[in-house]
Amino acid sequence: MNRDVPACIEHTVLGPETTPADVQSVLDDAIEYGMKACIPPCYLGEAASYAPTVEVSTVVGFPHGQHAPEAKAEEARLAWEDDADELDVVANLGLLRAGEDERYRSDIAEVVAAVPIPVKVIIETPLLRDEAEKRRACELVTDAGADFLKTATGFSDGGATVEDVSLMSDYLPVKASGGVGSWEQAKAMFDAGAERIGASSGVDIVEGYREAHPEST
Repeated sequence: MNRDVPACIEHTVLGPETTPADVQSVLDDAIEYGMKACIPPCYLGEAASYAPTVEVSTVVGFPHGQHAPEAKAEEARLAWEDDADELDVVANLGLLRAGEDERYRSDIAEVVAAVPIPVKVIIETPLLRDEAEKRRACELVTDAGADFLKTATGFSDGGATVEDVSLMSDYLPVKASGGVGSWEQAKAMFDAGAERIGASSGVDIVEGYREAHPEST
């Protein structure tokens, strides 16, 4: 595989019980294994001091995407000021489901316009009803000027699938996230067109990759 696999893994810790120690552990793993990290926004300042060499993403409008657009834009600006390298923003599925496509697009575009760093948009594919709805979401995210599409938050039923990643990669680079816990699963996502993997099992993925490719170590 002609890619720096560890650098394509965003080792992730998100959720209501995440502690500063949890974040430090993820950053330690990222340093040791050459991964990126994805952490809650409240810990960005500490992360920048603790592990300044690690590329860090954080989340905006997480996990449901139904914040006011102005709140999302401000959250994005604050994250950038706290040294986030990239943002993962949750799209407002309710607007898409209601057919309010321009509000869905504008919600994302406000975040993109607020910051000079890459924006990934989580369209929550497990909750999208069919291919047409998935393609509509991808088209609107692309029109909003985002840099990546991302499959899922991991906080709804289901996660990334090969079929969804393949479809999404027709539009923008894809971060496959949700249920990717092994090198075999990650490889299937890469083969389908993913550029990044978001996973709490980043160490297991990289170790599995190294076992399969001993020449990489």
